[in-house]
Amino acid sequence: MIGYYAHHHGVGHITRADAIARSMSEPMTVLSSRTRPSGHAAAEWISLPLDVDDSADAVAQDSSAGGVLHWAPHDVDGLTERMAIIAQWVAREKPSAVVVDVSVEVAMFLRLMGVRVIVMAIPGERTDPIHSLAYRAATHIVAPWSQGVYDPAWLHPYAEKTTYAGSISRFAGRARIAESIDPTVVVLGAAGGTSLTRDLVDSWSAVDSRFEFRALGVAGGDWIDDVWPVLCSAALVVTHAGQNAVADVAASGAPAVVVPQTRPFDEQSATGRALADGAIADVLDAWPSVARWHGAADRALALGGDRWSALRTDGAPARAARAIEQCGARGGRR
Repeated sequence: MIGYYAHHHGVGHITRADAIARSMSEPMTVLSSRTRPSGHAAAEWISLPLDVDDSADAVAQDSSAGGVLHWAPHDVDGLTERMAIIAQWVAREKPSAVVVDVSVEVAMFLRLMGVRVIVMAIPGERTDPIHSLAYRAATHIVAPWSQGVYDPAWLHPYAEKTTYAGSISRFAGRARIAESIDPTVVVLGAAGGTSLTRDLVDSWSAVDSRFEFRALGVAGGDWIDDVWPVLCSAALVVTHAGQNAVADVAASGAPAVVVPQTRPFDEQSATGRALADGAIADVLDAWPSVARWHGAADRALALGGDRWSALRTDGAPARAARAIEQCGARGGRR
């Protein structure tokens, strides 16, 4: 049995867990505070309470435990309950390994219980002592990107226990299906938050008659469950620099304008710099104004989508699954 702790912020962590689970030869149990999506490939889903006190007058007390951790406040019932549920599950199921995607606190808690922990690395500036604690304690590290595109120095000390799986897309290995014959710009919003608005997308449309514009996951825009055919038929994609969005666009091979959003530890900024350095997409520091739209679109179209292959999306979920199962096999509990 393999466990997979999937953080509740955004949908990227549980989406990645689904892609990996589909490539595994043994069952995966997901532990998360997010609701299980329909069709998720996990064999079992353990629901965890949130680790925050959301009452109006709540003030987190010593949330960093004196600077040792990121989030471990006093007197939060949900935090106590979620750790108890994790401990009970470990004692009952005796998992051969658990993937942590992501939480330093959960990684250390599991390691203190004697569990083999696979930490899912995240781009950005992860040089602080708290992140280093988790990486040092990890049995193995999976970096869900291509080392040839992004090779952060802070991962180098852990090279012997790191697998660079490539960018993990939920669409890896799926046949290309074009939905539209009209030249379309597909604009992707973000579940984790973005400053992009439908009004801004409409302003681009007003000055560029070459394309139809389709806003997905943007406030005031559309939402569809299966974005793959839309990406495959896109003449151009405009997206944030979240790991899953970048991986999905890479799998489609569409030219792209990428705009990193503000995230802790400069996660998206680091991804954006790597894409810019590799001449893979046109990367901007803000959503383009009307005046900048044509320049951004033309640069992205000139770059094309051929360089997306450098992200190694083909086979990435399977490479991650193999690394996880090999780590678990060393535990002898199959």
